[in-house]
Amino acid sequence: QVQLVESGGGLAQPGGSLLLSCSISGGGISRLSMGWYRQAPGKQRELIAGMTADGSPNYQDTVKGRFTMSRDVVKNMVFLQMNNLKPEDTAVYYCNKAPLIRAWTSWGQGTQVTVSS
Repeated sequence: QVQLVESGGGLAQPGGSLLLSCSISGGGISRLSMGWYRQAPGKQRELIAGMTADGSPNYQDTVKGRFTMSRDVVKNMVFLQMNNLKPEDTAVYYCNKAPLIRAWTSWGQGTQVTVSS
């Protein structure tokens, strides 16, 4: 049974930064494509950043140049460095396999990111 635990969210001012972490237990990630998703109130969950099994990152246009995804396959963790945050980045952030169609059915609790002055 895979367990996902996201952390690092909080309140940030526009232009600020946050570092999100996701710990994965019950399954190794070194051969998996992983992703960061977010879900804003009233909206569907969307994939915003992904990393292929060989470590190549890709980003949704709305976060490209501001967010950086990384991973530590030894610690079985993925990270999302978020810079130059905008109010529209406010959402609950989750990690899981990417793309969504391949995601584990069990999701973590997510971590809330609120960007507001």
